[in-house]
Amino acid sequence: MGKKFKNKISKKLAKKSQTKVKVMKKGLPKAKKVSQRKVGRVTMKAKAGASQGKVTPQTQIRGNFNIKVENVVAFASLGVDIPLKRLVVEVENTEYEPEQFPGLVYRQQDPRAAALIFSSGKIVCTGAKSIENAKIAMNKVADRIRLLGIKAPKVFPIEIENIVASSKIDAKLNLEEIAFMLENAEYEPEQFPGLVFRITEPRVAFLLFSSGKIICTGAHSLEDVSKALDKFKEKLEEIGLKVTPSKEEPPKITPSKEETPKPAHSKS
Repeated sequence: MGKKFKNKISKKLAKKSQTKVKVMKKGLPKAKKVSQRKVGRVTMKAKAGASQGKVTPQTQIRGNFNIKVENVVAFASLGVDIPLKRLVVEVENTEYEPEQFPGLVYRQQDPRAAALIFSSGKIVCTGAKSIENAKIAMNKVADRIRLLGIKAPKVFPIEIENIVASSKIDAKLNLEEIAFMLENAEYEPEQFPGLVFRITEPRVAFLLFSSGKIICTGAHSLEDVSKALDKFKEKLEEIGLKVTPSKEEPPKITPSKEETPKPAHSKS
């Protein structure tokens, strides 16, 4: 996909994902009292673990860093024409405004993701929190299209175009000094509070904040994210910084145009 195409996608679908968990306390029969106490103890342990900085299932330890996947962008082409005007009428949770954007937006809740569907049969899926969920969401889109009688293939290649992940190092950083000493670093605090640094192998872009928060974008796999973070760590240590990866879960980020710089490469 070209850069202009990706920029349109980012602007259209930049949206914070939230998960709300509700615990129902009323209506439990007496026979369930023991189970309710057990659930209470488990919930208390989970909360205690979170307060102590323990890693949640959304965070993965790879190499030296705790890595949290914030967004996965996947791409597929069904190879058939899709009548978008029909989809917006017959499929729930869809939006289509061709005068503003040529793609139809289809939002899913399980897994939580949004898909951009184009009349050419191309689909871009974004918002998933894992590669697996991105592929599940993509297949659900194709299933829904087939329900309309459109002869879309049941098996088709799904490409991971971009992974946005976050991590953290335990340090308070002087970004002006780092930008001065680190080759190829970009830092313009009057426009944006983060330092931008790019590497070519794997080809990714980093955002580094004074709090120690790191955002990585442009990777195609978690292995690429891990390798890139290790290389970034080496670069920072070469200029005299002591880099200690945080043991706590990376802080929550709000996806936005500013916090997700363009990947260092694009697919034509």
